[in-house]
Amino acid sequence: MWPPDERMALDGTAPRERTVAEVLEPLVSAQALRGPVLFVAAHPEEAVQGASWLLRRSPGCHVVHVTDGVPRRTHPEGPPHGAQARLREAESFEALSLAGLTPDQLLSLGAVAEEAPWELVTLTECLLALVKALRPALLVVPPYTGGDPDQDATAFVAHAAVALLRRGGRSEPVLLEMLPPVGGALSAPAVARVHLTDEGRATKQRMLACARSRGAPWVAWEQENYRRAPRYDFTRPSRETFAAESPTRRLTAADWRRLTRHALEELKLVEAPWH
Repeated sequence: MWPPDERMALDGTAPRERTVAEVLEPLVSAQALRGPVLFVAAHPEEAVQGASWLLRRSPGCHVVHVTDGVPRRTHPEGPPHGAQARLREAESFEALSLAGLTPDQLLSLGAVAEEAPWELVTLTECLLALVKALRPALLVVPPYTGGDPDQDATAFVAHAAVALLRRGGRSEPVLLEMLPPVGGALSAPAVARVHLTDEGRATKQRMLACARSRGAPWVAWEQENYRRAPRYDFTRPSRETFAAESPTRRLTAADWRRLTRHALEELKLVEAPWH
């Protein structure tokens, strides 16, 4: 049986990808879907891999990378860190241009890859300022999985920034998660699934192929999953089973609990109901 958006039309025409409203209205209000969108990714290419379908349908959106995607532990014979980071940024411009975005729609919070967990407070404050300036109605973010530490830090930063908006009595964006295509137990059951058409997947693969400096390019996921973000307790292990702990993870579970508790205390969010 064809998935809903891959189903061949009765008149023999090509399959049609569903509209944003058709896919996301069960999760997000129509008002939120009409407003600006801000994609928040831990590393370059992750917004493309996780949400190319929505990216291509959000012409006025912005994409912010929390890190530059380049760890400090680079090969001694390779280019310096700054040169590699600039190259990744240029490749990101090229990829996003295939979705109709311009260079001024790509932003960065400036963290070094694999170091975001140690900058939770600063990154939260930076994202908060960005959200206040752009006033997105929808914030598209990674889930908290206990896998990649930069992705977990990005999830923390997004939730904390929204909590600070709420505490200040400001209008807050809806948190929508871009999920991996496979996983186990979900802490929130409602997931909107998009099966890309051949054309949609080919475009996504071209976007991912722009990351030439990364080495082997990512293979485009055929399915993209979205859900309304659940509430997390970032001081406890994730209940999700999307991914195993990253083999490059530089901090222990105890380190993560210490860092998140310190950040919550400094941000004065310890008693907030969001976490």
